[in-house]
Amino acid sequence: MSAYTLHLTDGDPARVVTILPGSGYTAMAPLLWYTRAALSDLGWSVRALEWTDKPTFDSARAAFAQVLEGADAPDEDALHIVVAKSLGTLALPLAVRLGLPGVWLTPVLTNEGALDVREAAADLSEDHLLVGGTADPLWDGDLVDGSDADVVEVENADHCLEVPNDRAENLAILDEVVAAIEEFAGSFGEE
Repeated sequence: MSAYTLHLTDGDPARVVTILPGSGYTAMAPLLWYTRAALSDLGWSVRALEWTDKPTFDSARAAFAQVLEGADAPDEDALHIVVAKSLGTLALPLAVRLGLPGVWLTPVLTNEGALDVREAAADLSEDHLLVGGTADPLWDGDLVDGSDADVVEVENADHCLEVPNDRAENLAILDEVVAAIEEFAGSFGEE
């Protein structure tokens, strides 16, 4: 299993969000950093996973199992949502099995090693938010349109949810996606 640490931001212990980054897109990168800040501002306890060595698909899945249902899982009485990016979305089938709502940023929908993610994404309920860009080769807009999940599809955005060489557009995308995540988290109630 890949080694990881969990960085904790205290908030309401009854409302917990777990952030699962990509392999190269860490929890310090813009989408996850601002998501972390926004949900913390809303009072959520935030747990952000950080890789301490480079994960493989198999080691990442083992780490996600440990964080979501194993020894590092939050209290079972807490409302728990998952926010995952790229490699982190390998946790999608496990989250569905555990009944955990989730935000799935640039999920790996077209990778042969992640067919379970593709199958789970096609059948998501309204307790999930899928976010991807039309220029991302790992995104499949037709597939996600068939699920019951909320979908934010960003025109011309790549796997980082950015449009090359367009800072103003990228800031607008960041704002749109973080606002969608805040709305999603708010749909599970605030105190």
